[in-house]
Amino acid sequence: MEPVIVGWGHSKFGRFDALSLEDLIHSVAREAMESAGIEGKDVDAVWLGHFNSGLVADTFCSSMVLSADPGLRFKPANRCENACATGSAAVYAAIDAIRSGRVKVALVVGAEKMTHQNTAGVTRALAGASYQRDEAHVSFPEVFARYAQAYAEHYSDPVEAMAHIAVKNHENALLNPLAQMHRRLELDYCLVPSEKNPMIAAPLKVTDCSLISDGAAALVIVSDELLSDFPKAVGFRAYQQVNDYLPMATKDPIAFAGPSRAIAQAYAQAGVTVNDISLAEVHDCFTIAELMMVEALGVTQPGKAHQAVIEGQTRRDGKLPINLSGGLKSKGHPVGATGVSMLVTAARQLLGEAGDMQLPGASLVLTANMGGDAVASYVSILEAVKN
Repeated sequence: MEPVIVGWGHSKFGRFDALSLEDLIHSVAREAMESAGIEGKDVDAVWLGHFNSGLVADTFCSSMVLSADPGLRFKPANRCENACATGSAAVYAAIDAIRSGRVKVALVVGAEKMTHQNTAGVTRALAGASYQRDEAHVSFPEVFARYAQAYAEHYSDPVEAMAHIAVKNHENALLNPLAQMHRRLELDYCLVPSEKNPMIAAPLKVTDCSLISDGAAALVIVSDELLSDFPKAVGFRAYQQVNDYLPMATKDPIAFAGPSRAIAQAYAQAGVTVNDISLAEVHDCFTIAELMMVEALGVTQPGKAHQAVIEGQTRRDGKLPINLSGGLKSKGHPVGATGVSMLVTAARQLLGEAGDMQLPGASLVLTANMGGDAVASYVSILEAVKN
């Protein structure tokens, strides 16, 4: 009994003062069920991915999903959390339940409400995902600035490549109507600190950082024994989770060991290499993270991603298109929704339903969602499934 995605919902990402966390959850849950052609009564269990960490007062929110449809009342509902990989944690919990045979129809929602907090408040909340004994005073921009500094010391200055990543992802988001930021960036603007693009944590500028976002995404995942009941389906060729140590001091900042291992395990499970992947959606919480993901994916050898990015190997027409959705950098990063959003994007690409974002002939899509500084890594490889 293997999991297949048969429906999805996805809100626009952005700032929505008039919408609550519950509003966002309900909108995508209903859209996903409608997409799959089911009702709440057909769902066996519900999983909600929601990071929170003080972002909202609702810490017991798993049952918020149930009021999206009267038929969901009394269904089992659980909240999952694993930092910025929270959405993927919810998806993988549903997958495990399906593979066990306990559940045949799962509804997974990822959601976050962030923009009512100021930047300092969001920074404090996200910092809760670091090792508090030693790193409570270190913000995540500062964490990933250390990765960029280490990369420069061991290999080469990543700043130019990081600027190219920001330009690419903003350009890609122009084709995504659900993206938060529809704004083209010029390379010179991304390269040089300025009043409008100040340094946040050297060498990371504003243009190197993902967005503070509200948003939600949802999936209906069923056992493949029900495949004939649904007109469209996307299956998992691979689903791998790797967790590394939490303290920064215990990890080599240039190895990206957790994501690299999860990707290698996913390739092995699927029986593929990077050359078989049509496109990838990866966790670009900061542009240095995408640069290091390029190496973890095997597009280049360690220390060589800088030139590959500048040459355009990760652009739409490159060797491996990365973040055609705009990524976290421009699509947005409502933390609990991100991992689910990546899988919705993959499903739409595989079924030819990605609109202007569509990459012709997409056959295998890889998603890599990461929590913390390469701590929790979830890598999926998806393909369309015929009934």
